[in-house]
Amino acid sequence: MTRYLVAYLAVAVVLVALDMLWLRGIATDWYQHLMTPKVNMVAGALFYLLFPIGVVIFAVSPGLADPWWRTAVFGALFGFFAYATYDLTNMAILKDWPLGLSVMDITWGRIVSGVSAVAGRAAANAF
Repeated sequence: MTRYLVAYLAVAVVLVALDMLWLRGIATDWYQHLMTPKVNMVAGALFYLLFPIGVVIFAVSPGLADPWWRTAVFGALFGFFAYATYDLTNMAILKDWPLGLSVMDITWGRIVSGVSAVAGRAAANAF
């Protein structure tokens, strides 16, 4: 159980760090017109508490005994499906949701989830 907690913490730290770099540095201008002036901290905290659980369950845990790249692939797939669900739903129901933003966001979800999964796997295997 402790091994999975270590994996969870590693995934969460890497995910939050990379996402803050992404949202506050790299992609700020792309999201600016959609962002609210006051961030809903409860919703944000829930995402950053829950999403790493999914990464550990669907990417880290199945890949602990396999090569690291398998964990990366499962993490990227988990990120792809999660972010695609969000972005494609937005495209379906929100007025003027940009296709380019969806493509970029889904790509980011794949990257950040794959990298976070590998970090979680490394932490779990080091423990």
